[in-house]
Amino acid sequence: MRVEKIAKNKIRIFVSYEDLASRGIERDEMFQNGKKVQELFWDMMEVAYAEVGFEMIGPIAVEAFTMPSEGVVIIVTQVPSLPVPGSLSELTDEPEMERDPYDSFVFSFADFEDVVRVGKALAQIEDLDCRLYVYRKTYHVFFPDDSLSERVYDTVWSILHEYGELVNVTRAMLDEYGTLVSEHALDMLRTFFEL
Repeated sequence: MRVEKIAKNKIRIFVSYEDLASRGIERDEMFQNGKKVQELFWDMMEVAYAEVGFEMIGPIAVEAFTMPSEGVVIIVTQVPSLPVPGSLSELTDEPEMERDPYDSFVFSFADFEDVVRVGKALAQIEDLDCRLYVYRKTYHVFFPDDSLSERVYDTVWSILHEYGELVNVTRAMLDEYGTLVSEHALDMLRTFFEL
């Protein structure tokens, strides 16, 4: 088991298939809420606190996905608590605008190595296309709204969240103020990095 702190409120935990086997957990059991998996989770939280000082306070979000040859990657994020309004007058009847999950989106990456890691993790997904930009000294990957099928959406979203951060930047802003590195970023990464 390996723990990395990737943000103030976010950690990444790598659990190898050997770690799972040593605890008597089968691969398919990992995504169920059994007693062994709960014990593993609390052990991971203890290790995270001891190694990187990640203290679980308040609500958390947990994302888990498998990497075929490596094991399971678990992202744990502390979610900020929602403020409780002081009075009913602070509540509004106006509905919030919700983002359609299949709209286009942009993820930002601090360094190019993270972009390569994403490319490697996404290499097996067919017909996936994205554009790579440099904008404000960080790498931005733009996925058009028609690039993801419903079948692969959750997998892609989890991988992107592992290495990067969803940002509120439009393609128009990237085209205007950023530098286009590649119109077909995954093809470029496959060519140069043998993914």
